Amino acid sequence: MHDIVVVGGGPAGLTAAIYGLRNGKSVLVIEKNVFGGQIVNSPNVENIPGFASVSGDEFGDAMLEQAMGQGAEVTLEEVTGVEVHPAGKGGGTYFTVSTAEGSSYEGRTVILATGTTHRLLGLPGEEDLIGEGISFCAVCDGDFYANKTVVMIGGGNSAFVEANLLTGIVDKLIMLQDLPFFTADKKAQDQLLANDNVETHLGTKILNYEVEDGKLIGVTYEEDGETKTAACDGVFLAVGLVPENDAFAGVAQLDKRGYFEAGEDCLTKTPGIFAAGDCRSKTLRQVATACSDGAQAAVEACHYLDGLS
Repeated sequence: MHDIVVVGGGPAGLTAAIYGLRNGKSVLVIEKNVFGGQIVNSPNVENIPGFASVSGDEFGDAMLEQAMGQGAEVTLEEVTGVEVHPAGKGGGTYFTVSTAEGSSYEGRTVILATGTTHRLLGLPGEEDLIGEGISFCAVCDGDFYANKTVVMIGGGNSAFVEANLLTGIVDKLIMLQDLPFFTADKKAQDQLLANDNVETHLGTKILNYEVEDGKLIGVTYEEDGETKTAACDGVFLAVGLVPENDAFAGVAQLDKRGYFEAGEDCLTKTPGIFAAGDCRSKTLRQVATACSDGAQAAVEACHYLDGLS
């Protein structure tokens, strides 16, 4: 049995592991996709304190190496639920964490650092087009659209990070934003909009994906009351992130958007279970705040464990 089982291996989860280990606790980190979380898809990150510029992949690898170097156990599996055992071994509460792969792990505490996933528009046929015309990551898929036309849907920082990568690859980039203005940082906007191959449309409403013979060929949208179609070879979606916390609703209260209801102390409704990072209800979701959450959750978990002894 581990002192702390961390669900999620992004910045929050790995920071929690590091802080738990430094407090003399045994830690298991379970990650379903890739250690480092969403940040590994960012080729250049400039808002992490202490780094003028670092690739997300490099930063994620460094965090994983640090956690494992201090003794963290890690596994790549998808957690499907957490069961509470209120009167277990040694008379104290413990938890069983189950995975889709059929494994189960016992922990005296659990830190939920499940992060978020990409939001979809909910249009007909959208899910079938993911990986077949719809992408999220310019680093991963940008080269497929060399010298072609792509549409970027979104106008925040994530959209502009991806778009700035694409401008040097594609022939034409069309930005479609639903708001009457872009919300990305001014620096990112200035960098992108200085490119001659960028076309922007604000205040749009995406109506449909145009498909011909199973191939994505355009995006239909409404602008100023007029229906238009942007012909393209591919679409990159950057319309926000959503939590995937439903599997843990029995042990941690969710707000109306599906985020864990936990304050800055990272406490959930179940003693011994904590929530940290982007999956938690909060106003700012950045690497710095995720790491802060991870540290806080681990310290709270250690205090909880020390109180049991």
